[in-house]
Amino acid sequence: MSPEVTFVSTPSHPPQLGSEFAACIASSSERLRAVPPHRAEECWRPGGWTRKQVLGHLLDSALNNHNRFVRAALDGEYRGPNYEQEPWVELHGYRDADWNELLQTWQIMNRRLAGLVARIPAGRYASMCVIGNGPPVTLQFLIEDYLSHLNHHIEQIAG
Repeated sequence: MSPEVTFVSTPSHPPQLGSEFAACIASSSERLRAVPPHRAEECWRPGGWTRKQVLGHLLDSALNNHNRFVRAALDGEYRGPNYEQEPWVELHGYRDADWNELLQTWQIMNRRLAGLVARIPAGRYASMCVIGNGPPVTLQFLIEDYLSHLNHHIEQIAG
């Protein structure tokens, strides 16, 4: 484990990343709330997941990345498994879940993530992270990639 990290209640990293994260979550929430439950039952493309399953996939992403962000911030590094999306989405039963419950859970989880990102000390954004057999990337890359992934799937759900 690396040296002790001092956490403060105000952002101590480049402020744009924390504010970009919060703004992305706010705008995504607004777009998702506009999707009616009957439309959430529909596949976003022929043969693809339903919009509920895509949102469930985003819940899985939040769960997996929460652990990665915290471990990298606390330990100065992260090593962990890949995310196996098909079995996770199936096992959670997102296709049959209530749309409003999924939406509310997504909003709460991502507001928590936004608060977490806002509190990561500046020096920890360079922490090395290895997912499965992938190449090492920084914590900052993981956070930015999370937002890019989120935007991609929000387009599928709400677009």
